[in-house]
Amino acid sequence: MITALRFLMMLSLAAWLGGIVFFGAVMAPALFSTLPSRHLAGSVVTRTLASLHMMGLVCGVLFLGASALHNYLVRGAAQLISTAHVLIVLMLLLTVISQFAIAPRMATLRADMGVIDEVAPGDARRIEFNRLHVWSTRLEMGVLLLGLGTLWFVARRMS
Repeated sequence: MITALRFLMMLSLAAWLGGIVFFGAVMAPALFSTLPSRHLAGSVVTRTLASLHMMGLVCGVLFLGASALHNYLVRGAAQLISTAHVLIVLMLLLTVISQFAIAPRMATLRADMGVIDEVAPGDARRIEFNRLHVWSTRLEMGVLLLGLGTLWFVARRMS
């Protein structure tokens, strides 16, 4: 049981972090360089980012549950306020902000503008979209860095 819980913790982190790395380093650049238009690439990125966020939320909850049960079985207490748990909660918080605050505002702006590349760079909607995109990227990078920190603490604890 202990090994299965550790496996679930590591699997949830690996899936979440691997998804983020694949999304940012492989998929998004490939879409923007191969699809016939940036608008189409942006539509695919928007849809897949939502899936990545949902996957992250599931992975984060699975990690917390497996970790708390693992701690209870090994240490006699769930230790809900541990470094790894705090980092995972921060990852979940950033993911929720990105998915439910930033992404809907970006989607509204995209719908309002139509093809973004046809909107003047000085247009207030495009400026706002670009600002939100920067925040979306920062939040995703924050999730990745927090996840790497979590992985470090978990690996150190298991040794």
